[in-house]
Amino acid sequence: MNVDEFITANEPREGGEALQLENDKLLDVTVDGTVIAKAGSMIAYSGDISFAGKSSAEGTSVMEATGSGHLYLADAEKKIQLLELEAGEDVSVNGNDVLAFESSVNYEIRTIKSVAGFSAGGLTNVFLVGPGCVAITTHGEPLVLRPPVRTDPSATVAWSGTTSGSHVDRTLSNVIGQSSDETYQLEFSGTEGFVVVQPYEERQPQE
Repeated sequence: MNVDEFITANEPREGGEALQLENDKLLDVTVDGTVIAKAGSMIAYSGDISFAGKSSAEGTSVMEATGSGHLYLADAEKKIQLLELEAGEDVSVNGNDVLAFESSVNYEIRTIKSVAGFSAGGLTNVFLVGPGCVAITTHGEPLVLRPPVRTDPSATVAWSGTTSGSHVDRTLSNVIGQSSDETYQLEFSGTEGFVVVQPYEERQPQE
């Protein structure tokens, strides 16, 4: 294609929601006030937008973008999934996998310390409560499972409507070795809600 065709094919789309996908790996955020995004995820922006660091914990660091304009976000070519939360609806997301969310969404960074052996500080996740849109990321296409189910913490992206706990599988440790994270699993109980996993084991930074 010539230059004009290339520009037309790849320039941002006009209109749409506050959080919308330009493609499956690039998020276009219309900033009109404040939005929360993963620190380091900004690849470009236009308009008058300022940035400030917010809450931070192991594996999770977010920034506040304030002003008006367009903010373009991406994270290591991971695929972006958009979840629209109703008022009071909540989801817990692995700290590595939160890309952005609207300021109307309340959030709290938590640590599941019961996942012994996964990392020195446990598993960090972000608890999000609607209303508002949330953008999460996955390596490849996600798989959504219904509880009860056990998952590898490194492959677990998000969950909602179910209680998380920890489980140690001694048979797995005999097969794959004591040092493997697969020995330690997240256990989701009950019959309600859902759990999102990805076809990739994502390691959280160690302190």
